Amino acid sequence: MVNIGLTVNQKLFEISVDENLRLIDLLRDKLGFHGTKEGCGEGECGACTVIMDGETVNSCLVMAFQANGSNITTIEGMEKDGKLHPIQQAYIDAGAVQCGFCIPGMVLSTKALLDKNSHPNRDEIREGISGNLCRCTGYNKMLDATEMAIKYMEEEKE
Repeated sequence: MVNIGLTVNQKLFEISVDENLRLIDLLRDKLGFHGTKEGCGEGECGACTVIMDGETVNSCLVMAFQANGSNITTIEGMEKDGKLHPIQQAYIDAGAVQCGFCIPGMVLSTKALLDKNSHPNRDEIREGISGNLCRCTGYNKMLDATEMAIKYMEEEKE
């Protein structure tokens, strides 16, 4: 067992974990953040994407002890005061949510992209979400949703 401390969605957790526990299992099974999905379990699909210290990671490939001292954002950490984040609202408004399995990872990849580049072009958006696979192939609507999210975020600033 290893004692670790990490911040998830702005809340500090101190917990003992097995050395072979993956971050996704810590988030889902120990801390109750079930919005993070496990797809392939091999880092290929991006369904388990979370933001760790400002970078997207496949939580199925990160050991829990490697997150010691990190700040992690899961899909549950996107809403604020009971209101959806503009990216989440844009995904809904653009009809980009189909089966929904990939959406938490897609939304977090979109957030990480927009945190670094507030006005990406469509090619940059494609590259930004390229680590996430959608089995429903709704990629064009996700590109539209990202452009809509940019507008929503600008309107929030005003």
